[in-house]
Amino acid sequence: MSSQHLNVSGVFPHLASVGDLGPPRSEMAIAAMMPFAGRLWAVNYVSHTRHTGSGCVLMEVDEQLNRIDRPEGRGVDGTYANRIIHHPTNQLMIGPFLIDAQRRVRVVESLIEHRLAASMEHLSDPENKLMVLGMEGEFFELDVNTLEVRQLFDLCRELSLPEDARPHFKAAFTAHGRVIVANNSYDQPEYRGERAAGRLAEWDGRTWTILSDASFYEVHGRKRLGATIYATGWDRRSAILMALVGNDKGRSWQRYRLPKGTVNLEHAWQTEWPRIRELEHERYLMDCQGIFYELSPHAWGGRVHGVKPISCHLWIVPDFCNFRGMLVVGSDQTTPSRDDNVLGAEPESGLWIGKTDDLWQLGKPTGWGGPWLETPVRAGEPSDPYLMTGFEHKCVQLACDEADGPVKVRIEIDAVGNGRFAPAATVEVPGGESVHWVFPTGLSGHWVRFTTDRDCRATAHLTYT
Repeated sequence: MSSQHLNVSGVFPHLASVGDLGPPRSEMAIAAMMPFAGRLWAVNYVSHTRHTGSGCVLMEVDEQLNRIDRPEGRGVDGTYANRIIHHPTNQLMIGPFLIDAQRRVRVVESLIEHRLAASMEHLSDPENKLMVLGMEGEFFELDVNTLEVRQLFDLCRELSLPEDARPHFKAAFTAHGRVIVANNSYDQPEYRGERAAGRLAEWDGRTWTILSDASFYEVHGRKRLGATIYATGWDRRSAILMALVGNDKGRSWQRYRLPKGTVNLEHAWQTEWPRIRELEHERYLMDCQGIFYELSPHAWGGRVHGVKPISCHLWIVPDFCNFRGMLVVGSDQTTPSRDDNVLGAEPESGLWIGKTDDLWQLGKPTGWGGPWLETPVRAGEPSDPYLMTGFEHKCVQLACDEADGPVKVRIEIDAVGNGRFAPAATVEVPGGESVHWVFPTGLSGHWVRFTTDRDCRATAHLTYT
């Protein structure tokens, strides 16, 4: 690596994105990155459209980390976090730009004004077209040859988003004959249970189907080699991992739950593009609610078990990728957007460059959450599986309200991730009270779940330290 650039613990100041001082002052983040045609390409974003700030660039970085701000990106200010390789024509789409193998750049003018959340393979014409998702629910198809754009859907209407909710679509992916989209709208009404504006939904080319009204922000996977598609999000109880897995009977969705590593990702605007990316070959890195995880593309026997926490962090990480053997992490850092931050004047964010193994040096993972939080449950009906592997010390707070007498809560553990749960303990919880139970040292498994012997409103809230 060239020594001409200042390197501060993996941060290279010359690669930072800096927005205009304003007014208006906006947000500035490095939102999408991709190695292509021998270079690292990156786009950044202001918080809304080009009318709320400026300073966006299409950045090209060579193997010596020299930076080139492409002239095609000048004046193209907006919110762009989409990236995909269109393999049939060997083009990179990143933001509203299409880049070929000779590093020639074309601009899709009709998409500049839209906040672009994701690009995905076209469902019926993958040789010539891509699909593009806008944050406000616009669903387009793009001809990568002619740059013709046609809007197919308004997903706010198709997916029946509440009229008082602000759409915040974040991700999409095409596989197994369907397009899957994620919307992470979440505010106080969602926390209180008064509204459900999040969405995970799929389209088979004919009909849109809502899979969940919880808040989701990522969809990713492989069409082969495991062929499992993952979607991540959260609700009041915990982080959520949905998995589209295959077995002898076809493909179906399963729901798992994961701990939250921080309470600083509880609003739609705070969960800016947590991603699942294939970093090391055929291995995923997953960023979910402040925790980095290892994730396997396989769901052996139709069950997910390749999930393991790495470390906790406070980064807002819109994207990460490999480049020349390095791990490159983009961020969303100093944001005086709308002057809400009186200690921030100039919006700016940087890149961190290191290696994947560095993530294990951030400290042991911790977290909390659970499958139930004042949740109506029925006797004998098990909760969603909740991750317990990779955390050192574990305890659970159990409560059963509106119960006619004491409730016996059965704790079951799936030791190896094959979906076979065995009893670990039974805890008696007086009706209307709570009981604290500590998992013995050395007692662990991949997933834990709970059942009750009575109908009640139950809480099973786990703390991992």
